[in-house]
Amino acid sequence: MAKLSKAELAKALELYAVTDRAWVGERTLTACVQEAIDGGITFLQLREKEAPRAEIELRARVLLPLARKANIPFVLDDDVELAKIVGADGVHVGQSDMACVKARKTLGEDAIIGVSAGTVEEALAAQADGADYIGVGGIYPTSTKEDAEVIGLAGLREICEAVDIPVVAIGGITAENMSSLAGSGADGVALVSAIFAAEDIEAATRKLRQIADETFVAGAADVAGAADASDANDTTAPTDETA
Repeated sequence: MAKLSKAELAKALELYAVTDRAWVGERTLTACVQEAIDGGITFLQLREKEAPRAEIELRARVLLPLARKANIPFVLDDDVELAKIVGADGVHVGQSDMACVKARKTLGEDAIIGVSAGTVEEALAAQADGADYIGVGGIYPTSTKEDAEVIGLAGLREICEAVDIPVVAIGGITAENMSSLAGSGADGVALVSAIFAAEDIEAATRKLRQIADETFVAGAADVAGAADASDANDTTAPTDETA
C-alpha cells in the first residue's frame, strides 16, 4: 500500500478492527476477518499475544491478501521485525514495546506506525518520535484488557487537543456507546469483541460502520461547517496588522 497522507490515514482509522481469537470459537479467523471486511472495516490489526511466532507469520500471510484486496491498511501488533518480514503496512506498538524511532528505522518512512498512549505526555512523546497515529484508551472498561487504565472521554479529548496526528479510540467501545465519542476529536474507533464476538460478524460490522459514519464522518463535517459559518459571520474590522 502506498504511503497514506495524514487525511487519508485519519479516514482509514474510522472503523479499526483488532483480531482476537478468543472470540472466534469454532470459526476460523480468516473467515471472521473476511466477514468483518465485507461489513465495512477500514483498518485491520492482527493481534496474537499468545501464539508462537511461526503461527502469527502464517496468519499474517493469509490475512494480508484479504486486506490488500479490500484496500485497507494491515498492521501487526508489537512485532516490528515480523511486520517487515511479511510485508505488512506497519505496526502498532505499546509503551513497553519497541520504541517508535527504532520501528521507523526498521520499517521505513512509508510504514504506518501507531503507538498506544494513555496520557498527554505519552501521546506527545509518540508524536515527537514520528508516530503516524495514536491509539488512545481505555475509553471504557473492557474485558479484552482487564488491566487497562480507563481514561474516559475527558482523557481522550485532552489527548486529541494536544496532538496534530490522527487518533483512534479504543477500550470498551460498542454500538451502544460509540456515539458518545462525537466531537471528542478522535478520528475513529478500534474494536475487538464488538466485531469478533458477534454471531453474525458481517451484520454487526455493517451496523458499527453506520454508527461510525454518523459519529466521525458526519461529525467532522458538522464541525467544519460550524467553523466556516463562524468565519463568515466574523465582521470584525481588520487591524493594521491584518489589512
